[in-house]
Amino acid sequence: MSMTILYEVGNNLYVNLTNKCPCSCTFCIRNNGDGAYGSDSLWLEHDPEEQEILKDFEKYDLSRYNEIVFCGYGEPTMRLDVMLSVIGKLKEKGCPAIRLNTNGLSDLIHGEPTAHKLKGLVDIVSISLNAGTKEEYLKVTRPKYGDESFEAMQKFASDCKNYVPSVILTVVDVIGEEQIAASQAVADKLGIKLRVRKYES
Repeated sequence: MSMTILYEVGNNLYVNLTNKCPCSCTFCIRNNGDGAYGSDSLWLEHDPEEQEILKDFEKYDLSRYNEIVFCGYGEPTMRLDVMLSVIGKLKEKGCPAIRLNTNGLSDLIHGEPTAHKLKGLVDIVSISLNAGTKEEYLKVTRPKYGDESFEAMQKFASDCKNYVPSVILTVVDVIGEEQIAASQAVADKLGIKLRVRKYES
């Protein structure tokens, strides 16, 4: 059985590292099927080893892509060390900009600050804010770490500004105008750009 580790979305190449995630978001794309943006199934039979991932990259001409995006059917920072090692090897060979799409809970996952580990490797970090208030965030995101998650995600985002050239917070448009306004207030407080994404069902 083949696994989809890499898949194309427009002019970007996406990396599916794991299906593990500490959240159970109400709007998660995984609730709607097996793939995303026309890809084959993104459910993995196992977490791919570093060599499996690098071998898959050999099938692609990286100069064709605008970005390499670490985002699949799980939270990429669950496998932070593997992700960073792969990125380091891609950077050595020359590659497009590296973007990390994350829920921002890496510090809680690993029990220590982690944003500094992205320095020189990740060019763009896109963090799922999901809601503008703690109460709504917990209701929508349902993180296994509970109450501390909302603040931890914001601290990770703030820390990333010191190590990553571009940091973005995102929400999906289905959360409603009130929560989008509250999310903008959080982004403004942190000094980070907010992107409102169209919900892809």
